Amino acid sequence: MGSKNRFYMDVQTLNSGVTGSCHLCIVKYPNGNSTRFIVDCGLFQGSDETSTENLGFPFNEDSIEFVLVTHNHIDHVGRLPLLYKNGFHGKIYTTPPTAVLLELALFDSYRVLKDTAKRRHHPNLYSDFDVYETLKLIKPLPFCKSVTLDEHIKVTFFYNGHLIGSAIILVEISYPGEENINWLFTGDYSSSNMFFDVPALPEEVQKMPLYVMQESTYGDMNSDEIVPCFESNVLHALEENSNTTIVVPVFSLGRSQEILYFLRNLQDTGKLSMQTPIFFDGKLARHYTELYLNGSLGVKKDMLDFLPHNLQYVDTGIRNSVLADNSEKIILTSSGMGSYGPAPQYISTFIKQRNALIHFTGYTAEGTLGRSLQNAAIGDIVKIGGVLAEKQAQVEYTSEFSAHAKADEMIAFLQQFKSLNLVLINHGDTEVKETFAKRVIKEVKTKDVGIASRDIFFRVTPYHLLKTMTTKFQ
Repeated sequence: MGSKNRFYMDVQTLNSGVTGSCHLCIVKYPNGNSTRFIVDCGLFQGSDETSTENLGFPFNEDSIEFVLVTHNHIDHVGRLPLLYKNGFHGKIYTTPPTAVLLELALFDSYRVLKDTAKRRHHPNLYSDFDVYETLKLIKPLPFCKSVTLDEHIKVTFFYNGHLIGSAIILVEISYPGEENINWLFTGDYSSSNMFFDVPALPEEVQKMPLYVMQESTYGDMNSDEIVPCFESNVLHALEENSNTTIVVPVFSLGRSQEILYFLRNLQDTGKLSMQTPIFFDGKLARHYTELYLNGSLGVKKDMLDFLPHNLQYVDTGIRNSVLADNSEKIILTSSGMGSYGPAPQYISTFIKQRNALIHFTGYTAEGTLGRSLQNAAIGDIVKIGGVLAEKQAQVEYTSEFSAHAKADEMIAFLQQFKSLNLVLINHGDTEVKETFAKRVIKEVKTKDVGIASRDIFFRVTPYHLLKTMTTKFQ
């Protein structure tokens, strides 16, 4: 055991907020060898996706041996093609459903980035060739089965309710004569999902000495503080005016399908008339929905029939007629934060109409259209894609559909572990991370609590947090 301070792992989180997720991990062995890998490789979103934050990495890409992917959201996978472009040619490990979904996600992201770069006179972040080559590197691993990646590292993907295909990733690092260094990366975490079952973590994992990288998106609120309002807002708007248009920006994967199921339930319980047309616009969201319906993603059989009875898909051929129609209707449209996809067209049209409701159903990051509308009062002038409009529509927000656990749920998750060396808080706004970290100190039995930052790396041994340092990885 005399070499324990020479067997350690450095971890640095390369994002400070809730997008651009990427964790750089460097394992140092007593024999002088090392292993470098990253967990997730996300795109920074919210303002200018072609900004300097997205242009490169603070490490040598060709030194990374493999990538572990928690789930298929662009803020966790969107820079994988850039990683390839800059020299990474190792394996990208993820779950089977995520491996299926990644092709759609990465090509859609490429199209958005290409269009954004063209409009802003910036070079493309990467090419379609880089996307094709990145997809060749993906290797799916089964859920709940430990897989050895090399002589020292094995990983296990456990079910995570955040999104179909999403995983909590256990990384076990071993060396002869040493205790293991065990890291658990939650990714974006939720304990349940309506479309698939989420079994509890095995007892042996709960008892294992662990370092946990814990997300904290909603770390400043409890689940009982979330007041459901979507149903009442939608039904009230329809009752108040016979010609109401309701625009619901939705994330293509997860939120789209959940809101479709929600509206179907309103129809089946008689709360929503099937005479109210329901439109669904967004090519990527439709493709994802088709994958849900054909069963290839592992959706529970009793959840395969979730579409509203009168759902109508929208494409560019009929979008203008939907935009021009002043009769009662509900429109689901990507993207969830309002900035991309068809959403800006619908918002710019209906924001000017008093008999319209624009209802966001999830988190809107700083710099997005959804966030910019949040503080605008009726009568204020808002800018949408360079066009000014007077806000007359009602704009509402809800967190009730969030696929992120709230603070009390995350505390309960952490309390199940019997031997925590460190809980490292990431993926949250600065104040939220600090608030949640203080709560972890008071309510969770752990040796140390830290706040992940791109400015600090954490050096851990099998036994404890050795030190933190401000550094630049090479």
